[in-house]
Parts: sequence; structure tokens; C-alpha cells
Amino acid sequence: MLIYFVYLSLIRNFVHKIKEGMGNIPQNKLPKGCKMIELPLIDDKRGSLAFGECEKHIPFKIERVFWTYNIKDGHMRGNHAHRTCQMVIFPLGGTFKMEVDDGEVQVVLEMNDPHVGILIPPLVWCKLYDFTPDAACVSLASEPYDADDYIHDYSEFLRLVVSG
Repeated sequence: MLIYFVYLSLIRNFVHKIKEGMGNIPQNKLPKGCKMIELPLIDDKRGSLAFGECEKHIPFKIERVFWTYNIKDGHMRGNHAHRTCQMVIFPLGGTFKMEVDDGEVQVVLEMNDPHVGILIPPLVWCKLYDFTPDAACVSLASEPYDADDYIHDYSEFLRLVVSG
């Protein structure tokens, strides 16, 4: 499993650029429950290998996996939240931006590091955009697909967050 991620580009009015390594991103600057997931990385003369194990590196049992790729210029993916499902998203190639928002804190991340992803808990709005032509990502989900778990209306999302 390959994974990329990061540059903390914008946290409301706070700009913080990370050149290397996700360990430098302050967890308290991310939306509630979001977490950087840095997988073990093995580099040698043949190349790089990143790996992850369920309930060890990935903090849940994986029930669904899907890939997003070949995104047309100017299009967005995600743009929703989940009621119960949690996800970890890793870039597999290219670069894209990910905005995560818990209703109070909004962060824009540039996803491009081959072994770092982000955990997106329930009730965090997520949208992916500004994909380079070669961009691809993999999403690991804690639940099987359920259309009723998706929140597509941002106003409804905010009402649910406030009602807690």
C-alpha cells in the first residue's frame, strides 16, 4: 500500500509549510479527530516500499477500499462528510489538495508524500481538488458502502456538528 501526503497549506489564517515529514505537523492544528498517518517506509537501491496493517498503522478494520484517478481538470471529489464511517486517504501519485473541516477548523493539505495519509473521522467534511493529471489516491474505509451514511449538504453537516 503506497501513500502520500502533505504540506499543511492553510489553517484558517495560519499558514505552515512542511518540506519533509509529517511528524512536523501539529496535531492540534487539524480538525477534531483528524490525524496524520505515517506508514513505515523502507528505502533501498531498488526503490521505496510503504506498508500498513489494519488496527496497527490504520486505526480500524478496513471494510472497503476504492481508488480515485483520472480526475478531469477543474473537477472535485468528496465534498461530503460521513455520519459513522471513518476513512484514511493516501495519494498514490501526483498531487492534489484536500480540505478537511469539522465546522470550526478548516485545513487545506497538499497531498503528495508517498507514505503519509490523513485519518478523517465521522462528521468531518472532506473535499479533494486541484488534481494534477497524474494524481491518484486510495481511500480506506471502516464501513461498507451505505448511501445513507453520506452527508452531501454542508448546511445539514453544520447542524449535525452543532447538535453534537
